Amino acid sequence: MYNEFMNLKEILEDKNCSIVASNGYISFDPGIRPVIDRLNEDLYYFKDLSVADKIIGKASAMLLSLSGVKEAYAAVLSKAGQEIFEKYGVTYQYGKLVDYIINRNGDGMCPMEMTVKDIDDLKEAYEALNRKITLH
Repeated sequence: MYNEFMNLKEILEDKNCSIVASNGYISFDPGIRPVIDRLNEDLYYFKDLSVADKIIGKASAMLLSLSGVKEAYAAVLSKAGQEIFEKYGVTYQYGKLVDYIINRNGDGMCPMEMTVKDIDDLKEAYEALNRKITLH
């Protein structure tokens, strides 16, 4: 685990990408789109994979958990995201733990984190996030 995490973390930093997975997947797209787009193609795309992501909030943690991710590194992880990983047995590491993910304007909670704030069911979260992205 340690070596794989370190390699993914290095790739994340060196390439300045938003997410990298142990199957070679890399994306530079911001937010949850790199995760949810893969799940829309194959719900279990991240099954048994390791991922490194710049920012993981509750929304991304729920999507990754639903997909069956094995382990995750987040440069920034929200406390709600941490709770999801612990609840679903996902091994995780982080650079910085924050109360919540801040929106791009820096003046409130990320709209994706807000969307799943009161949702506990992974499939319900997936559906709510897809609706939210479609409206954006």
